[in-house]
Amino acid sequence: MKVLVIDDHTLVRETLRGVLSELLDGVIVLEASDCGQATRLIEEHADLRLILLDLNLPDRDGFAYLAELRERHAPISLVVLSGFHDRDNVIRALDLGALGFIPKTSEREVMVNALRLVLAGGIYIPPQALATDRPAQGAATPVRPVSPSELGLTGRQMEVVALMMRGKSNKAISRILDVAEPTVKHHVTAILKALKVTNRTEAVLAIGAQNWKLPQVDERK
Repeated sequence: MKVLVIDDHTLVRETLRGVLSELLDGVIVLEASDCGQATRLIEEHADLRLILLDLNLPDRDGFAYLAELRERHAPISLVVLSGFHDRDNVIRALDLGALGFIPKTSEREVMVNALRLVLAGGIYIPPQALATDRPAQGAATPVRPVSPSELGLTGRQMEVVALMMRGKSNKAISRILDVAEPTVKHHVTAILKALKVTNRTEAVLAIGAQNWKLPQVDERK
């Protein structure tokens, strides 16, 4: 498995190399210190599976580069690693398609578990972003733990929730659950309404804060 680490600090790259070696047997870690070098490596290695991206890079805005990577290289899983991990930055990164946001201040064990979750198909959100004392802008995140049944979510909608938490699009959810895409859109709308949020990113944050046990959904369909 090939992983690209994009960070302009040598010590950070060395740390991540160790984390990845601990997590993945035989991993090949490529390194870039800026966006230009990263772009060349991505073009040279079509079999890249994962990119770890620092947002504070010397030659480009990190968010702009994240958006470009998601548009041009959608099959590659992408995780943000940043020292700026306030809630707004986390939400913005997830909105742009990141499958996780790992603060650079995280302990090694946290980084390992976060990457393990992403590689297993989940989305890693730092605990700081799940705090319910300050809702996401425009959202009314529940202030106490509630069950899916309290919110009126059906079993099928919980399957949609589980796939949303893995970063799946409506089209992908439609294929996996073998239902029409408009039906998936209807379920997503109902989920957002139940959670009192306005978009999928806010829903992911709200669901993460609830710590629900989500159903296992087989994606091999």
